[in-house]
Amino acid sequence: MLKVLKSGFFTSVQDSGRFGYRDKGVPVAGAMDGYTFRNLNMLLENDRDAAVIEITMTGPTLLFEENTFIALGGAEMSATLNNEPIQNHKNYRVSAGDILSYGKLERGFRAYLAIKDGFRSKSVLGSQSMYVPITELNHLEDRAHVPYQVNQTFEPRITEFKLDDLLDETLLEAHPGPEFKTLHDKQLEAIFFKEFTIAKENNRMAYQLNEAIGEHQISMLTSATLPGTVQLTPAGKLIILMKDGQTTGGYPRILQITDQAISILAQKKFGDTVSIKLL
Repeated sequence: MLKVLKSGFFTSVQDSGRFGYRDKGVPVAGAMDGYTFRNLNMLLENDRDAAVIEITMTGPTLLFEENTFIALGGAEMSATLNNEPIQNHKNYRVSAGDILSYGKLERGFRAYLAIKDGFRSKSVLGSQSMYVPITELNHLEDRAHVPYQVNQTFEPRITEFKLDDLLDETLLEAHPGPEFKTLHDKQLEAIFFKEFTIAKENNRMAYQLNEAIGEHQISMLTSATLPGTVQLTPAGKLIILMKDGQTTGGYPRILQITDQAISILAQKKFGDTVSIKLL
């Protein structure tokens, strides 16, 4: 078991997501930074869907009660194992009684803890991803326990890797959305030739951008949306749906950002800037 001594700001169990239920109004959920999620599971030679711990802004303090192997990735949060600094993108052996702690947020916004063979919390509708009301809680609380499988024999083929993380990337690539052609020239110029600032309204459901691109009075029926759908509000603000975002919406869907762009955006916080490029 993994024991949560201190839970941090918003720490949750996430896997690749919950699929096949969007027609029932159930969001996909899953790891916000899918790029880091996939790379950590590859490093540990896990199944591609193996569940990880997602850590937002302020990290937890975690006690390992059994021997295993772990790897960290995503945001840099001054992580230590038994008070010794450890690095992202590297395999570490942990023993029963070891304590993983996080300190100051240095880069990015969401960190990930992967474990050999994945965490083994309860699966609901085919996924361990925490999302209320599908799961009882949407984040881990103090004194929570998360099961994992003991492993003392893992011999990794790769002990660490060097890769370009996405923490400093600011360019979000996007495809035209269903209502893209409703935009006029000044709105297009505002989207593709200016930077946007992340608003304080940002979470696992959606990121709002501060700068408006121009009001509109487009009326449309409520229609299907996906993680990465960019909606345009009547006031001209852009809202980018994320992994816990609603499955339908009534605002024009002007763009659809790529999976990699979702990972880039997931590492941004209030006040950070991004720009958008049309593919």
